[in-house]
Amino acid sequence: MARDGAHVIVVGNEKGGSGKSTTAFHLAIYLLYAGHRVATIDVDGRQQTLTHYVRNRRAHTRDSGRSLPNTLHFHLPSAWGDSIKENQKAEFDVFRRAVGEVENKVDFLVIDTPGFDTNLTRLAHSMADTLVTPVNDSLIDINVLARVDAETGIPVETSHYARLVQRARSERMAVGGETIDWVLVRNRISMLASRNAKQVHATLEGIAARFGCRMADGIAERVIFRSLFASGTTVFDPLDEEGSGESSSVSHVSARQEYRNLVAALNLPLRGHAAEPVRLSA
Repeated sequence: MARDGAHVIVVGNEKGGSGKSTTAFHLAIYLLYAGHRVATIDVDGRQQTLTHYVRNRRAHTRDSGRSLPNTLHFHLPSAWGDSIKENQKAEFDVFRRAVGEVENKVDFLVIDTPGFDTNLTRLAHSMADTLVTPVNDSLIDINVLARVDAETGIPVETSHYARLVQRARSERMAVGGETIDWVLVRNRISMLASRNAKQVHATLEGIAARFGCRMADGIAERVIFRSLFASGTTVFDPLDEEGSGESSSVSHVSARQEYRNLVAALNLPLRGHAAEPVRLSA
């Protein structure tokens, strides 16, 4: 599925609150502004955060009269029958139909996954070209990837989510001869340098070396994202002039540059002149 069509970006981490949906939505909107055709799929049947993002954006554009680009979006519910086998078959079928509907119509397919292991989570990971794993800048959040020696900071045991990714990468290599480009993204980075931040960075570097993946800096902790969610907007959209003071504008522009840096680090197959979004007013 989607091997010869859309480039598939999966945003995944089995730790809740790591910023997966915010990251997925911003990546999708960035790619839209860059001139690409983009579809999004939400396989989180419980929280549906990405789906709420899309709905909030549609409501905002309708009520405000603003013209903002939006993705072709699908929400895939989990099956809740008595038979696990039948549930998995039903989920595979709905997943296949959603992907089949867009794989040759869009350039990028962005899939947001829940913070726990599900059949749909595994299906999504199995078809990723690029896997983005946001990790909060905390040693506690690193446990989802590996158990780390408290004294040395060296990973000593692979955790459940990393094993899920390793299986997906092995299956991908066996089927198509290609691996998944796995990128660990430091998220909610503190504005102030600290001993903890340095330790997190060093530990993630060790984990990246162990698992054969890459590491990139993500987005600092910013209050602005709470207000953006309510309107379904992103840092790539022009600021709504009403109620946006100087501090909001500065935070908006700074966060936008952080996301641009993240996209550059992902090495996505962007079309020549479309590698940067169209110029937006602050």
